[in-house]
Amino acid sequence: MATKQRGLMTSGVIWKELLLFSIPLLLGNLFQLLYNTVDSIVVGNFVGHQALAAVGASTPLINMLIGFFMGVAAGAGVLVSRFFGARKLEEMHTAIHTFVAFTLCFGVLMMIAGITLTPLFLKWMGTPADIMEMAVLYLRIYFLGIIPTMLYNSGAGILQAVGDSRRPLYFLTVASVLNIILDLVFVINMKMGVAGVAWATLIAQSVSCILVAFTLLRTKESYRLLPNKIRIDKPMLVQIVRVGIPSGLQQMIVSFSNVLVMSYVNRFGSAAIAGFSSANKFDNFLGLPVNSFMLAITTFVGQNMGANQIERVKKGIHTCIFMGIGIVIAIGIPAYLFSDLCIRMFSQEADVIYYGSWMMRTLVPFYSVLNIAQVLTGAVRGTGNTTVPMLVNVFYYCIIRQVFLALAMLFVNSIVVVFWSYPLTWSLSAITLFLYYKRGSWLRHSGVQG
Repeated sequence: MATKQRGLMTSGVIWKELLLFSIPLLLGNLFQLLYNTVDSIVVGNFVGHQALAAVGASTPLINMLIGFFMGVAAGAGVLVSRFFGARKLEEMHTAIHTFVAFTLCFGVLMMIAGITLTPLFLKWMGTPADIMEMAVLYLRIYFLGIIPTMLYNSGAGILQAVGDSRRPLYFLTVASVLNIILDLVFVINMKMGVAGVAWATLIAQSVSCILVAFTLLRTKESYRLLPNKIRIDKPMLVQIVRVGIPSGLQQMIVSFSNVLVMSYVNRFGSAAIAGFSSANKFDNFLGLPVNSFMLAITTFVGQNMGANQIERVKKGIHTCIFMGIGIVIAIGIPAYLFSDLCIRMFSQEADVIYYGSWMMRTLVPFYSVLNIAQVLTGAVRGTGNTTVPMLVNVFYYCIIRQVFLALAMLFVNSIVVVFWSYPLTWSLSAITLFLYYKRGSWLRHSGVQG
């Protein structure tokens, strides 16, 4: 009897395959979030709420400037997983080397753009004057290290596409521990302020990049990276871009929408920014299972589509949705009940705790809805159809949310309007994607008949 190819999810018990693949993703994403979260905890407690606000105000801008690349990376992952599932190893080899070459070129452009345009974007966002200097400093150091950050994400995406979600977890564990140590040394001992947490992040991310590169260069598997083969194959780049551009545009436009949301928050001062940013950190943590299942179902659908196992795809989607709902309910209840204590991790100031806990109690009850939207987004992407998720998310996150904010703020000039824009967007996206899924259009557009 033939043994199962390591990393393949085209056979076996579905819930076990998804869970075993998702747990390392979940833990890996947890450690990745620790980079920015530990930065916020350290500066919030040892520098002040203005430094916390400066780091928090920088996050939407970072996401906007690298959002396009992350979407294209998702497109490359879809192709690699489908080639791997279909055992088209030559095409997979070409896709991997083309994507690494693209990452290097795009990374240089992002570094230059991030360093030079940071002050302009922060002014456009209406960043308060009392945190402007610190925000510019933090962002410029961050973008100085954007190339190793992007290379790590590329390498980790390749490993995940072939079913290896464990080694990226190990690398992030090492980098996160290093980041925490450097944060404490640079900020507490050396009094470097926001520059200290930025340099700590840059060094830690460079270490994770080295680890994933070493793995891809030394592996004996079919996805081995060969330096002399790193070049752009134009036909393959066209395929990657064709699949990845919709996701890239979605990431970039949604991130731009988040920058606009931040401009509304900025109206209420640095304490509101600090509270909003602290709640956002917990929002990211509580959303980890959702994002992990979204990534897992993308790889699962991609591999099983490549193997033409359509009924297994459908069962996998249903299983992923119900597993996600159960987990977000279990972690959401204590987060809702103890929201004040959660925000106290970042700051002891009453105003910061007030705004942050208010936002958490608004968002937490809607995580089950977010789970449905994200799993269906990942499933449709796994078929290679990235256009529909892009259109749905861009329409609701950008157009509808911005119209809602603009109109509601005319009548209710309160930060609660910003808070409620999140569950509104999640709900509308989930309803639309569910209707699309039930019609079976995601399957027809994949080019596979089931």
